Amino acid sequence: MLDSEQLQAAPPNFVIITGLSGSGMSSATNAFEDLGYFCVDNLPVTMLSTFTRLMVPNRYEKAAIEKAALVIDIREGHFLSGMPEELRKARKKLNPFVLFFEASDEVIARRFSETRRPHPADSGGGLLEAIRDERRMLEDVRKEADLVIDTSGHTVHTLRKLLLKSFGAGGDGSSLQIEYVSFGHKYGVPNQVDLLFDVRHLPNPFFEKGLRELPGTDAKVIEFLSAKEDVSETLQRFWDLLSYLLPLYRREGKSYLTVGIGCTGGRHRSVFMAENLSRLTAAEGGEVVVTHRDLSK
Repeated sequence: MLDSEQLQAAPPNFVIITGLSGSGMSSATNAFEDLGYFCVDNLPVTMLSTFTRLMVPNRYEKAAIEKAALVIDIREGHFLSGMPEELRKARKKLNPFVLFFEASDEVIARRFSETRRPHPADSGGGLLEAIRDERRMLEDVRKEADLVIDTSGHTVHTLRKLLLKSFGAGGDGSSLQIEYVSFGHKYGVPNQVDLLFDVRHLPNPFFEKGLRELPGTDAKVIEFLSAKEDVSETLQRFWDLLSYLLPLYRREGKSYLTVGIGCTGGRHRSVFMAENLSRLTAAEGGEVVVTHRDLSK
């Protein structure tokens, strides 16, 4: 079986996700989608060989699908017993990487109890018996696995981070895009803002001769605001907070963070602050997008 370093060096382009119900296969699928894989849930085992044809280029054209992750699990019913043989057939054309997820009986039972979903292998004998029956049914499939991941000690976030790190071509699973949105409160607060900063307490260039019509990106407005001590202190305190929070968001596996910065009209103070915070973030290696919603109003 391969370890994370080996996977990072050469991530597979064809992954088959399988394992015990409640062990994290849905979360794994979401992670592979984030990595750019074409994902198919509950592909019939008998279609596996047919699907591999889409990933094999010929002399006339490249492969229709370059990276794929397929979920094949207990929902296949009696067809699941044929999966080892179908894998052997598929390996004659391509080399699928089989990723098997499992967890302890107690953890899976707790997860099903929390979601209140019926176990797909439950035939009336109760949840624990269904889990154990499924484990027995999947013994031969597990033997075909290139990597077995026990998710008993994982949360959704830590499992996602593990998969992004292992299959992300050297990535560390901590990618976080930060969008700074400047806006004017008189036009309303933007939707879906994660953090909201209000800078209406700062000196307003709107009331300064020659600055009213200029945007917050203009050198004269920047010079005016940069000379104000409370502007500099506010910027530093905002950055101190963000410097503390951003690593925590990354650790929890958050992919996007939107920071709203509002002044009265959205043309001067909020624009100045968004531009400066974005530069500080980029200087630390962060992936940054800046949007000035109300700058043209």
